[in-house]
Amino acid sequence: MAKQGAFRRGALMGWLVFGLAGPALAANAAGNPSSGGAVEMYRYVNDKGVTVIDRLGVPSQYIGKGYEVLNEQGRVIRVVPPAPTAEEIQQRKAAAAQASSDAQLLRLYTSVEDVDRARERKLSELDGLSSVARGNLQSLKTQQGNLQAQAADAERAGRQVPQQLVEQLANLKDEEQRLLRDIAHYQQLRAQAKAAFEADRARLAQLLGASR
Repeated sequence: MAKQGAFRRGALMGWLVFGLAGPALAANAAGNPSSGGAVEMYRYVNDKGVTVIDRLGVPSQYIGKGYEVLNEQGRVIRVVPPAPTAEEIQQRKAAAAQASSDAQLLRLYTSVEDVDRARERKLSELDGLSSVARGNLQSLKTQQGNLQAQAADAERAGRQVPQQLVEQLANLKDEEQRLLRDIAHYQQLRAQAKAAFEADRARLAQLLGASR
Protein backbone atom coordinates (compact mmCIF):
# COMPACT_ATOMS: atom_id res chain seq x y z
CA MET A 1 0.00 0.00 0.00
CA ALA A 2 2.83 2.40 0.87
CA LYS A 3 4.53 1.64 -2.46
CA GLN A 4 1.29 2.25 -4.40
CA GLY A 5 0.81 5.60 -2.63
CA ALA A 6 4.35 6.66 -3.49
CA PHE A 7 3.79 5.65 -7.14
CA ARG A 8 0.61 7.72 -7.37
CA ARG A 9 2.34 10.77 -5.87
CA GLY A 10 5.28 10.40 -8.31
CA ALA A 11 2.96 10.11 -11.31
CA LEU A 12 0.99 13.16 -10.20
CA MET A 13 4.16 15.25 -9.86
CA GLY A 14 5.25 14.14 -13.34
CA TRP A 15 1.98 15.32 -14.90
CA LEU A 16 2.24 18.68 -13.10
CA VAL A 17 5.77 19.30 -14.44
CA PHE A 18 4.73 18.38 -18.01
CA GLY A 19 1.65 20.61 -17.77
CA LEU A 20 3.72 23.61 -16.67
CA ALA A 21 6.52 23.08 -19.18
CA GLY A 22 4.24 22.32 -22.15
CA PRO A 23 2.98 25.89 -22.79
CA ALA A 24 6.52 27.29 -22.54
CA LEU A 25 7.79 24.81 -25.10
CA ALA A 26 4.90 25.60 -27.44
CA ALA A 27 5.52 29.32 -27.15
CA ASN A 28 9.21 28.83 -27.93
CA ALA A 29 8.36 26.76 -30.99
CA ALA A 30 5.95 29.40 -32.27
CA GLY A 31 8.56 32.13 -31.86
CA ASN A 32 11.22 30.18 -33.77
CA PRO A 33 10.54 30.24 -37.56
CA SER A 34 12.69 27.18 -38.16
CA SER A 35 10.44 25.08 -35.95
CA GLY A 36 7.62 25.14 -38.50
CA GLY A 37 6.37 27.00 -41.58
CA ALA A 38 8.28 28.71 -44.41
CA VAL A 39 11.01 31.13 -43.40
CA GLU A 40 11.01 34.48 -45.16
CA MET A 41 13.85 36.97 -45.26
CA TYR A 42 13.74 40.57 -46.39
CA ARG A 43 16.37 42.24 -48.53
CA TYR A 44 16.49 46.04 -48.70
CA VAL A 45 18.98 48.89 -49.06
CA ASN A 46 19.52 51.14 -46.05
CA ASP A 47 20.28 54.85 -46.02
CA LYS A 48 24.02 54.16 -46.42
CA GLY A 49 23.47 52.22 -49.63
CA VAL A 50 24.21 48.90 -47.97
CA THR A 51 22.11 45.87 -48.90
CA VAL A 52 20.64 44.30 -45.77
CA ILE A 53 18.99 40.89 -45.34
CA ASP A 54 16.84 40.64 -42.24
CA ARG A 55 14.43 37.99 -40.97
CA LEU A 56 12.58 40.44 -38.77
CA GLY A 57 11.26 42.62 -41.58
CA VAL A 58 11.95 45.96 -43.24
CA PRO A 59 12.20 49.09 -41.06
CA SER A 60 9.41 51.53 -41.80
CA GLN A 61 11.76 54.21 -43.15
CA TYR A 62 12.93 51.88 -45.93
CA ILE A 63 9.62 50.33 -46.99
CA GLY A 64 8.88 53.12 -49.45
CA LYS A 65 12.12 52.36 -51.31
CA GLY A 66 10.96 48.84 -52.13
CA TYR A 67 12.36 45.49 -51.05
CA GLU A 68 12.54 41.78 -51.89
CA VAL A 69 11.24 38.78 -49.98
CA LEU A 70 13.50 35.72 -50.02
CA ASN A 71 12.91 32.10 -49.06
CA GLU A 72 15.22 29.92 -46.97
CA GLN A 73 17.40 29.21 -49.99
CA GLY A 74 17.84 32.93 -50.68
CA ARG A 75 15.69 32.94 -53.81
CA VAL A 76 13.42 35.90 -54.47
CA ILE A 77 9.79 34.91 -54.02
CA ARG A 78 8.21 38.35 -54.02
CA VAL A 79 9.23 41.87 -55.04
CA VAL A 80 7.65 44.94 -53.47
CA PRO A 81 8.32 47.91 -55.79
CA PRO A 82 9.24 51.37 -54.50
CA ALA A 83 6.40 53.77 -53.74
CA PRO A 84 5.71 56.11 -56.68
CA THR A 85 7.10 59.64 -56.51
CA ALA A 86 4.85 62.70 -56.61
CA GLU A 87 5.83 63.22 -60.26
CA GLU A 88 4.98 59.63 -61.14
CA ILE A 89 1.61 59.95 -59.41
CA GLN A 90 0.86 63.06 -61.48
CA GLN A 91 1.94 61.29 -64.66
CA ARG A 92 -0.36 58.35 -63.89
CA LYS A 93 -3.27 60.69 -63.22
CA ALA A 94 -2.59 62.54 -66.47
CA ALA A 95 -2.41 59.27 -68.40
CA ALA A 96 -5.69 58.08 -66.86
CA ALA A 97 -7.38 61.38 -67.70
CA GLN A 98 -6.10 61.20 -71.29
CA ALA A 99 -7.34 57.63 -71.65
CA SER A 100 -10.78 58.65 -70.39
CA SER A 101 -10.86 61.63 -72.77
CA ASP A 102 -9.83 59.44 -75.70
CA ALA A 103 -12.54 56.89 -74.92
CA GLN A 104 -15.18 59.62 -74.82
CA LEU A 105 -13.91 61.08 -78.08
CA LEU A 106 -14.21 57.71 -79.82
CA ARG A 107 -17.75 57.31 -78.49
CA LEU A 108 -18.78 60.72 -79.85
CA TYR A 109 -17.17 60.61 -83.30
CA THR A 110 -16.38 57.93 -85.83
CA SER A 111 -14.50 60.21 -88.25
CA VAL A 112 -12.94 63.67 -88.43
CA GLU A 113 -15.86 64.70 -90.64
CA ASP A 114 -18.15 64.12 -87.66
CA VAL A 115 -16.04 66.58 -85.70
CA ASP A 116 -16.26 69.13 -88.51
CA ARG A 117 -20.05 68.88 -88.62
CA ALA A 118 -20.35 69.18 -84.84
CA ARG A 119 -18.05 72.21 -84.89
CA GLU A 120 -20.12 73.97 -87.54
CA ARG A 121 -23.33 73.32 -85.59
CA LYS A 122 -21.85 74.72 -82.40
CA LEU A 123 -20.32 77.78 -84.04
CA SER A 124 -23.57 78.50 -85.88
CA GLU A 125 -25.46 78.26 -82.59
CA LEU A 126 -23.14 80.76 -80.91
CA ASP A 127 -23.20 83.04 -83.94
CA GLY A 128 -27.00 83.00 -83.78
CA LEU A 129 -27.00 83.98 -80.11
CA SER A 130 -24.52 86.75 -80.80
CA SER A 131 -26.62 87.98 -83.73
CA VAL A 132 -29.76 88.15 -81.57
CA ALA A 133 -27.87 90.10 -78.91
CA ARG A 134 -26.54 92.53 -81.52
CA GLY A 135 -30.04 93.01 -82.90
CA ASN A 136 -31.38 93.74 -79.42
CA LEU A 137 -28.53 96.18 -78.88
CA GLN A 138 -29.35 98.02 -82.08
CA SER A 139 -33.02 98.26 -81.10
CA LEU A 140 -32.03 99.51 -77.66
CA LYS A 141 -29.85 102.24 -79.16
CA THR A 142 -32.81 103.42 -81.23
CA GLN A 143 -34.90 103.67 -78.04
CA GLN A 144 -32.08 105.52 -76.33
CA GLY A 145 -31.91 108.01 -79.20
CA ASN A 146 -35.64 108.71 -79.03
CA LEU A 147 -35.64 109.20 -75.26
CA GLN A 148 -32.52 111.38 -75.37
CA ALA A 149 -34.23 113.55 -77.99
CA GLN A 150 -37.26 113.95 -75.68
CA ALA A 151 -34.98 114.91 -72.81
CA ALA A 152 -33.20 117.47 -74.99
CA ASP A 153 -36.55 118.98 -76.08
CA ALA A 154 -37.57 119.39 -72.45
CA GLU A 155 -34.29 121.10 -71.58
CA ARG A 156 -34.52 123.47 -74.55
CA ALA A 157 -38.05 124.40 -73.50
CA GLY A 158 -36.79 125.19 -70.02
CA ARG A 159 -38.63 122.28 -68.47
CA GLN A 160 -37.22 119.71 -66.10
CA VAL A 161 -36.65 116.31 -67.65
CA PRO A 162 -39.37 114.00 -66.28
CA GLN A 163 -38.14 111.54 -63.68
CA GLN A 164 -39.74 108.67 -65.57
CA LEU A 165 -37.68 109.58 -68.64
CA VAL A 166 -34.49 109.72 -66.58
CA GLU A 167 -35.21 106.27 -65.14
CA GLN A 168 -35.95 104.83 -68.59
CA LEU A 169 -32.63 106.10 -69.90
CA ALA A 170 -30.81 104.62 -66.88
CA ASN A 171 -32.51 101.26 -67.40
CA LEU A 172 -31.61 101.27 -71.07
CA LYS A 173 -28.00 102.02 -70.17
CA ASP A 174 -27.92 99.03 -67.82
CA GLU A 175 -29.48 96.84 -70.50
CA GLU A 176 -26.91 98.06 -73.02
CA GLN A 177 -24.05 97.01 -70.71
CA ARG A 178 -25.65 93.61 -70.21
CA LEU A 179 -25.99 93.03 -73.95
CA LEU A 180 -22.39 94.07 -74.53
CA ARG A 181 -21.27 91.56 -71.89
CA ASP A 182 -23.40 88.87 -73.54
CA ILE A 183 -21.88 89.55 -76.94
CA ALA A 184 -18.35 89.43 -75.51
CA HIS A 185 -19.23 86.18 -73.73
CA TYR A 186 -20.56 84.58 -76.93
CA GLN A 187 -17.40 85.62 -78.76
CA GLN A 188 -15.27 84.07 -76.03
CA LEU A 189 -17.31 80.85 -76.13
CA ARG A 190 -16.93 80.75 -79.91
CA ALA A 191 -13.15 81.04 -79.71
CA GLN A 192 -13.00 78.36 -77.00
CA ALA A 193 -15.29 76.02 -78.95
CA LYS A 194 -13.28 76.46 -82.13
CA ALA A 195 -10.02 75.66 -80.32
CA ALA A 196 -11.58 72.65 -78.55
CA PHE A 197 -12.94 71.18 -81.79
CA GLU A 198 -9.60 71.68 -83.51
CA ALA A 199 -7.87 69.82 -80.67
CA ASP A 200 -10.50 67.06 -80.78
CA ARG A 201 -10.09 66.73 -84.53
CA ALA A 202 -6.32 66.43 -84.29
CA ARG A 203 -6.50 63.88 -81.46
CA LEU A 204 -9.18 61.82 -83.21
CA ALA A 205 -7.07 61.71 -86.36
CA GLN A 206 -4.20 60.32 -84.26
CA LEU A 207 -6.41 57.72 -82.57
CA LEU A 208 -8.04 56.57 -85.79
CA GLY A 209 -4.68 56.45 -87.55
CA ALA A 210 -3.20 54.36 -84.75
CA SER A 211 -6.11 51.92 -84.82
CA ARG A 212 -5.76 51.17 -88.52
